[in-house]
Amino acid sequence: MTSPQRFVVRMVLFILALAVMGIFLISPLERAFQANVFLNGIILGVLFLGIIYNLRQVLVLFPEVTWIELFRKNLPGLSLARNPRLLAPMATMLGERKDTLSLSAQSMRSLLDGIASRLDESRDLSRYTIGLLIFLGLLGTFWGLLETVGSIRNVIGGLNVGGDDVTAVFSNLKKGLTAPLDGMGTAFSSSLFGLAGSLVLGFLDLQASQAQNRFYNDLEEWLSSLTRLSSGALTGDGEASVPAYVQALLEQTAESLENLQRTLVRGEESNIASSTNLIKLTDGLSTLGDQMRAEQNILVSLAKNQTDLQLVLNQLAETNRNSSNSLDEVTQDNIRNIEVYVSRLLEELSSGRADLIKQVRSEIKLLARTIAASFKNTK
Repeated sequence: MTSPQRFVVRMVLFILALAVMGIFLISPLERAFQANVFLNGIILGVLFLGIIYNLRQVLVLFPEVTWIELFRKNLPGLSLARNPRLLAPMATMLGERKDTLSLSAQSMRSLLDGIASRLDESRDLSRYTIGLLIFLGLLGTFWGLLETVGSIRNVIGGLNVGGDDVTAVFSNLKKGLTAPLDGMGTAFSSSLFGLAGSLVLGFLDLQASQAQNRFYNDLEEWLSSLTRLSSGALTGDGEASVPAYVQALLEQTAESLENLQRTLVRGEESNIASSTNLIKLTDGLSTLGDQMRAEQNILVSLAKNQTDLQLVLNQLAETNRNSSNSLDEVTQDNIRNIEVYVSRLLEELSSGRADLIKQVRSEIKLLARTIAASFKNTK
């Protein structure tokens, strides 16, 4: 979507240029304004309101553009929270269906016609203010002309040339011509302000119309990319159009097929995810089996070592019995120490084996729970 910012910049620069020009022409404009303060004040007031309204016409497009951008970025919840005014019918129709958004040609045309009518309705007041300024200028012109004609008639009616004092006659004529000149000032000043104001509002209305047309064209291009053409839209000029109920049935069937396709895609994705989980579970089971085989080999080695130690102890005990009479007390103490150490070693091996068996049992329980949870999720 094109941002209306550049149109606002043009309007602001134009208004600033008019303000600078008015500062340089402040003296003649002040004299023209004093010709008829009441009528010229009304004209300037209408001009000020027209400028504000034209600026507002462009500024209201910013939230609409923001809403469309949020909707296109798959943030319908946030876009609906902004409550667009110009696009309110479209927001109601689309709702939260960003992922399943698909419009028919008739729906798109209905949306665009509604938005176009709203845009045209918003331009009516701006066009009326332009015509109102022209009307006020012409009203001031005729008002001043009427004052001028009446004043000239009074001057001519009061002119007396029968006397001998020519100076008094010209003095009276000079005083009498003041009122017609005031009327002419009213006529020309009101025409000046009215026509100049209409030109100013005409340029601002042109910029506002361009901004709205750009917004409408961008919206039409976006909706065209989301529109699905039906079979009735492709018929030629000489072919009979498809009945409305048949077209509606076909569109509903197409939507049902699209929903079915999306359901199948989601089911396929779920199956792929389940297969991936089963592969990971199989890998985990293989790893656990390798660990169990390694632990089993360790247990076999420990049992063999324990058997060897038992044989050594038996041999030592037998040797001790055979040589008990010939050994001295020091040797007997050393043999006792060796027997105590070997007994402790046997106890530690037994406790280590018990701990190892306990860990294997806990891992087997965890594996069983994991397998049960995986099958439950798969179902």
